[in-house]
Amino acid sequence: MNKSTYIQRRAELKKRLGSGLLLFLGNNEVGMNYADNGYHFRQDSSFLYYFGGDYAGLAAIIDIDEDKEIIFGNELTIDDIVWMGYQPTIREKSEKVGISETMPLSALSTYIKNAQTKGQQIHFLPPYRGDHKVWLQELLGINPAEQEEKASIPLILAIADMRNHKSEEEIECIERAVDMSVDMHLAAYKAARPGVTEAYVAAAVEHAVHSQGYSRSFPIIATTHGQTLHQHKFMNTLHEGEIFLLDAGAEDDLHYAGDLSSSMPVGDRFTEQQEIIYNLHLRSFQAAVDALAPGVPFRNAHMAAAITICEGMKELGLMKGDPKDAAYSGAYAMFFPCGVGHMMGLDVHDMENLGEKYVGYDNEPKSKQFGFKSLRLARKLEPGFVFTIEPGIYFIPELIDKWKAEKQFTDFICYDKLEAWKNFSGLRNELDYLITPDGARVLGHKKKPMTLEEVYAARE
Repeated sequence: MNKSTYIQRRAELKKRLGSGLLLFLGNNEVGMNYADNGYHFRQDSSFLYYFGGDYAGLAAIIDIDEDKEIIFGNELTIDDIVWMGYQPTIREKSEKVGISETMPLSALSTYIKNAQTKGQQIHFLPPYRGDHKVWLQELLGINPAEQEEKASIPLILAIADMRNHKSEEEIECIERAVDMSVDMHLAAYKAARPGVTEAYVAAAVEHAVHSQGYSRSFPIIATTHGQTLHQHKFMNTLHEGEIFLLDAGAEDDLHYAGDLSSSMPVGDRFTEQQEIIYNLHLRSFQAAVDALAPGVPFRNAHMAAAITICEGMKELGLMKGDPKDAAYSGAYAMFFPCGVGHMMGLDVHDMENLGEKYVGYDNEPKSKQFGFKSLRLARKLEPGFVFTIEPGIYFIPELIDKWKAEKQFTDFICYDKLEAWKNFSGLRNELDYLITPDGARVLGHKKKPMTLEEVYAARE
């Protein structure tokens, strides 16, 4: 990003808040099993968005009342340099994002206390890491149990609105990540064969992204148990006749995310039964895409996919009654218990730590009903919004048994016929979309296989 981008973002944020002190905590290194053996470092996304500092041990303030922008952090010692090599100073790094004033990290507490003495309002975001909760308690004297409740709603709303509307510069980054994500999936189409393990395919996917100097945007899902929505363990061997599901995405060098899903036969082709469900899934996918437009609630896209799935299940004898009624009642969630998509940007689930109510629901209440409660995005779509479309069809034995025993949705679900499908597993596909002033377009320049013909060709 250009220096001017960060300067403009902070200026816009100051304009929206009007007064007070805005506190941003960067992420720190976290030990995995001891201090020097750390987890992969990833900077806080809102810190990246306004300050661009992609390294550990930083905090920043925007003091609107005093017209100050300061990055706090400690310079490297000679011991650090011996282990890590020479690094530019914090001041040198900060000047690249338009900030000229830096202070040692120890000065942050003094600055905050002076602001409190002056009666300044201090705005902070809800913490999602344990070290941040401790840090906020030390800086502001707020018990960790109360910090989420006392986080600044005006700051959350301002950041959510700014980050929801992607600039052309951001869209270029996302498309770069999406293209790399396609390469990850193409690697899986080649690797997923009878006799190999899920771990083998996951390794091929990891190689595709890391060999190009990128990183993945979330832990890879690579499984023949597609009915388990977030299966991160790679325990199984692939067998002829199974469906292999991959959910994986890349981050570009500025940490913008891609997020794609693919479902493919382990053998050369799907079975006839699998082809029927795969094509029904594609119909639901297209129904969701056809519903996308500026000003249209994203919930409409979710319901379009749900209704289409109910129509297909009725054709198969697995549902009965009016498909639209079945969808709006929530019966669709037997086969499609997740949401049809979510916001995406610097986070693969963009700004989930700020609260779905603010990011995906425009401060409107969210349903607590099974199925509907998993929809992370429901608000009216606006130009600049970037999100995923990922309907799926799943046959979850535990859910079938539970709802059957509870006699749920018996007006719509044919439980006697459903028994024969309990071992089907599940499938989904996913692409990433941008809302434009006059519609929507799929992101990325490389094409991920979607149709049966494309899937089969990718495996040759």
